[in-house]
Amino acid sequence: MPRVPRKILILGVGNILYTDEGVGVRAVERLLETYDFSDNVTLLDGGNLGMRLMGPLMDADYCIVLDAVLGGDVPGTIYRLTGEDLRKSLAFKDSMHQSDLVDTLLSCELVGNRPETVVIGMEPFDFKTLGIELSPAIAARVAAMLDIALRELAAAGGVATPKAPAPDASKALRPGQPA
Repeated sequence: MPRVPRKILILGVGNILYTDEGVGVRAVERLLETYDFSDNVTLLDGGNLGMRLMGPLMDADYCIVLDAVLGGDVPGTIYRLTGEDLRKSLAFKDSMHQSDLVDTLLSCELVGNRPETVVIGMEPFDFKTLGIELSPAIAARVAAMLDIALRELAAAGGVATPKAPAPDASKALRPGQPA
């Protein structure tokens, strides 16, 4: 009998209205723009939905959370968190969110399915200033964060294929132009 691949959720969390707190959501947006994924992979902008993420979490066997993490290191530092270290992730704290993600995962476990979870997080430069753009220091590190997340995805059994670049409109043939 063929083995069924694990259902993998890549969940970007954070509040995009507070500069670098939105790095997880911005990372998922970049993944969606630049990669196609195998059928067993779902990407989700989880924002700061808290307990409303129970459904997607319960549908997953493995969850990769992308988020801002307060680890005390220099801004742009990338962390891989599991187990008790999950509470360093901003989404795993009772700050601006209705409940933290650890409580949401515990609730998933109580009703039947808690996915194995890892956080790939980045130390923010600024997560208190209102602004929809990432700070330059953090924007410059998103590609490194995605590389780590994609390695995590591959190890979990998911496939990400780079999308073909969009055709360059400036090189398009115009009517009457020789081919």
